[in-house]
Amino acid sequence: MPFAVDVPAIDETALPGETPRALALRLALEKARAVASRHPDAVVIGSDQTATVDQRDAIGKPGSHAAALRQLSDASGRTLNYHTAVAVVIAAEGFERALVVDARVKFRDLDRATIESYLAREPAYDCAGAAKVEGLGIALIESLDCPDPTALVGLPLIALSGLLAAAGRPVL
Repeated sequence: MPFAVDVPAIDETALPGETPRALALRLALEKARAVASRHPDAVVIGSDQTATVDQRDAIGKPGSHAAALRQLSDASGRTLNYHTAVAVVIAAEGFERALVVDARVKFRDLDRATIESYLAREPAYDCAGAAKVEGLGIALIESLDCPDPTALVGLPLIALSGLLAAAGRPVL
């Protein structure tokens, strides 16, 4: 399907007391609404992802080697919970739906040499948890539990297909 990218200008700061899961859902909707306000006839898709360690501490994109090293060291032997939200908005039709796909990712026990080797080959500084499952990051993972594995890449395509069908725009 042909598409265009239009970056929304929204504040992505969490609200006081907002859970990482609720934050992902709100931001996916806000992103889609912002773009739909400029393109009311378009089918607009927004997405956002957050992650937590052991369902407690929120983690974001590391942005640097030192932060990625710290995140992967912290993830070693633990479970990260990813919350990937997707929203579809068609402003002209008043259509607006969003949902969150949750994933539990158990990391292997990682030593510093393994983490450094990974980051040298795939500097995953732009993704929550510093591990790209669509690349070499999969080797860092012991197991994953997710109804839509594409959610870990950042856009849950199974869920999106359902939302597009609900909007009267089935993929097939």
